[in-house]
Amino acid sequence: MSTISSPIGHQLPEEAIGILSADGFFDPTDAAQAFVDDASAIGHERVAEMYRLMAHTRRIDQEGVNLQRQGQLVLWTPSIGQEAAQAGVVTALEDRDWIFPTYREHVMARGRGIPDENVFDFFRGAVHGGWDPNAYNMQPYTVVLAAQVLHATGYAWGMAQKQRGWTDARRKEEGRVSIACFGDGASTEGDVHEAMVFAASFDAPVVFFIQNNYWAISTPFEVQSKVPLFKRAQGYGFDGFAVDGNDPIATAAVMDRAVDHARRGKGPVLVEAHTYRMGAHTTADDPTKYRTKEEEQAHAQADPMVRTEAYLRRRFDYSDAFFTEVEAEADELAASLRDKIVDAPDTVSLREKFDLVYADGHSLVEAQAAEFDRWMEGEDA
Repeated sequence: MSTISSPIGHQLPEEAIGILSADGFFDPTDAAQAFVDDASAIGHERVAEMYRLMAHTRRIDQEGVNLQRQGQLVLWTPSIGQEAAQAGVVTALEDRDWIFPTYREHVMARGRGIPDENVFDFFRGAVHGGWDPNAYNMQPYTVVLAAQVLHATGYAWGMAQKQRGWTDARRKEEGRVSIACFGDGASTEGDVHEAMVFAASFDAPVVFFIQNNYWAISTPFEVQSKVPLFKRAQGYGFDGFAVDGNDPIATAAVMDRAVDHARRGKGPVLVEAHTYRMGAHTTADDPTKYRTKEEEQAHAQADPMVRTEAYLRRRFDYSDAFFTEVEAEADELAASLRDKIVDAPDTVSLREKFDLVYADGHSLVEAQAAEFDRWMEGEDA
């Protein structure tokens, strides 16, 4: 049996479910024995799909950092290092299921078919939301920490009411599940507690998916919680799992079971995926101020992209041709995106944004808008 490595300062709980070794061998941990059959059943097509999602998103992610540095984006939130966790989630869902993201679920957005330029328009500040949520069954990115957890739970509660009395067969064919995405930092928000209490009380079909990347901007996880986050589920009366989030096979296997559990009307599930934010929190952040190069190098040894490539090669005999093709696709996507974003016009002017803060007029916003108008008149003078 393998053990999950514990890079500097970060110890994965012994209950964490891992399937792949750091070098891509099928080598389940002791905690993963109940999921071995689920993991073995994940075929090469799905693994290849996850790898393609991860590779394309990482290349687009790099382009996001570059474009922000060149003044084309207001901000960018890198997801490098967290791709496997998200790929395992989005491939576990049916199209009818709903995703309620934070602001870093780039792999999930790509998996749902949301155009890259729509995501980038959000970070340009050029749109009010980013995309039509009903077109992709994925809500726009949420910047307010943990707000989306309540939204996901509310949607799931509505589904629970609608699906009351359904047969198991109908639940399997038509039942919907919502995924509440949030991080270790947001887990300390009161909204998360309220959502979990409510979801447990009404058996809402929601999966609480935590990407524990060990840093809430500059606050280390050890300061945020003295116990693993997945154990909180016990206090609310539902199942919780810890998984190696840099292992796409383990994450997919755990999410498959969690989604099925919620879909069958058995109530919520919490999944804590242990991963690592390899980049900055945002392009406004400097991680060298609070973490060491040694820590980053240690976590780089568990890069999910490297691990997944090794698994595809070793278990399914994927050749260089596949990986060369995926890399070429990613470069083409990045080039196309750059052409669409560079010097693209705003769809909403800065002045119009004052009118989009509240549905009705607000005296404070109106005063700010008037001050903006006076400033603009001075600029023109």
